[in-house]
Amino acid sequence: MPSTPIPFSSFPASPAFRAAAHIVAHLRAHGYEAYFAGGCVRDMLLGHPPKDYDVTTRARPDVVLALFPRTYAVGAHFGVVLVADEIDGQPITTEVATFRSDGAYLDGRRPSEVAFADRPEDDVLRRDFTINGMLLDPEKWQQTGSLDDAVLDFVDGRADLSAGIVRAIGHAERRFTEDKLRMLRAVRFAARFGYELEPETFAALRQLAPGIAQVSRERVRDELTRMLTEGHARHAFELLDASGLLREVLPEIDRLHGVEQPPQYHPEGDVWVHTLLLLEKLAPGCPATLAWGALLHDVGKPATFERAPDRIRFSGHVEVGVKIAAEICRRLRFSNDETEQILALVENHMRFGDIQRMKPSTLKRFFRLPGFDEHLELHRIDCLSSHGDLTLYEFAQQQYHALPPEAVRPPLLVTGRDLIEAGYQPGPQFRQWLALAEDAQLEGRIHSREEGLALIREAAAL
Repeated sequence: MPSTPIPFSSFPASPAFRAAAHIVAHLRAHGYEAYFAGGCVRDMLLGHPPKDYDVTTRARPDVVLALFPRTYAVGAHFGVVLVADEIDGQPITTEVATFRSDGAYLDGRRPSEVAFADRPEDDVLRRDFTINGMLLDPEKWQQTGSLDDAVLDFVDGRADLSAGIVRAIGHAERRFTEDKLRMLRAVRFAARFGYELEPETFAALRQLAPGIAQVSRERVRDELTRMLTEGHARHAFELLDASGLLREVLPEIDRLHGVEQPPQYHPEGDVWVHTLLLLEKLAPGCPATLAWGALLHDVGKPATFERAPDRIRFSGHVEVGVKIAAEICRRLRFSNDETEQILALVENHMRFGDIQRMKPSTLKRFFRLPGFDEHLELHRIDCLSSHGDLTLYEFAQQQYHALPPEAVRPPLLVTGRDLIEAGYQPGPQFRQWLALAEDAQLEGRIHSREEGLALIREAAAL
C-alpha cells in the first residue's frame, strides 16, 4: 500500500469525523448496522485524513429522518438523507445512504429505481471501483486501534489499493454504462493516485468513451476541473488521450497533437507536448481559472499554423484562441466570471514578450488585470515548458511587487465630470481625452487636475 494507515490513537478527529462517528453510533444504538463508506475509507487506508465522510446503513430513509433532528431528504427515493450537525461551532453535513441495489440506469446517470437491501455487501456491489468499495466500522477501529480489523472488504479493494490499480467492481462495461461519468472518474482516480487502470476496466472505457456525450456538460466540466487542479493534470490528460475520452470531451485539445512549433522557441516539441509540460507544472489546489487558462492558452495554434519561409508561425493565434476558448466555456457552462478570467488569460499570455518595452502607463494597466497573479504564474510555467528563460517573468514579478496598489490604480486626477464643468460637450472624444490624462498621470507627467485639464485643452485644440 503506498501509505501507512493511520492508527486510531493518532488519527486527527476532525469535526467531520466526529459528526459521522456520532451518526454511526446513534444508528447502532437503535439496532441498525452502519459504517463509513467509499472514498473516506480509501483515504484513511492511504494515510490521508478525509475532508468529509459518507455513512451507509441498513436503516431506511424514514428511520434516518426520524432519528436525527436536522435532516434533509435530498434523495430519499434513492435512500440518501443529509444529516446536519454542529461540532465546535462548525456546521457539518453528512450524507447517510441506505443499503441498496440499483435498478436500470435509463439516463446513464442514476438508477430509475432502487431496492433497499439488508446486507452491506449488496450495497458495495453497486458502487464504482474496488478502491472506493470498502466499508469501515469506526467503533471497532476505536476498540482495536487498527484499521485492519475494522475494514469490511467484499471486493478486494485493499489488494487493488496496495497494487495501485483502479478496477471497476464487477463488470466494467456495466459500471460505465450505468453512470457514464464513471469513465472520467476512473481517469481522475488513476491520475490522482498514480495508479494503473486495470486492463478490462481500461478496455471498457475505450469502447464506451463516445457515450460520455450523454453526461451533462456541468458534470463533465467539474470532473475535468478536478483533474486539472488536483496536482496530476498531465497524467490525467495523457489518460484521457489514451482512452479516447479527450477527443469526445475536448476535441479542440485533441487537435494539438502533431502541430509543430519553431524549435528555437519550443525545443520541447509540438503544441500537445508543450501543453502537457505546462499542465505538469500546475500546483495542486491552483485556481480553476488558471488551470483552464493553461490548458487553453495555445488552443488557437492548429487553426493558424503556417510554415513561413523563415520559420513556423501562428499569426493571430491569440485572437483565434480566444474565440475557441469562449466556445468551450459556453459549451461547458462556466459562469460569466470564470469565462471572463479564462479568456483574459488566453488573450494576454503573449503580452509578456513586450513587457520590458511597455510605457509605464501601459505596464500599470497590464498589472490592473483582475487576478494578475494568475497571468504571472501562467507566463512562468509557459516559459518553463518551452525555452526555460525566465528573464521576462522575473522582470514582471519585480515590477509588479515593487508598485503599491495606489500607484497602479490611483484616484483619477481628471474625470468626465471635470470635463463637463470645464465646458466640454460629452462625445466620442471624451474617452480619448480621459485616457490621455490618465496615461500622463500614470507616467508622472501631471500631478493635478489643472495640469490634466491643460493637457486636454492642448489635445482638443489640435
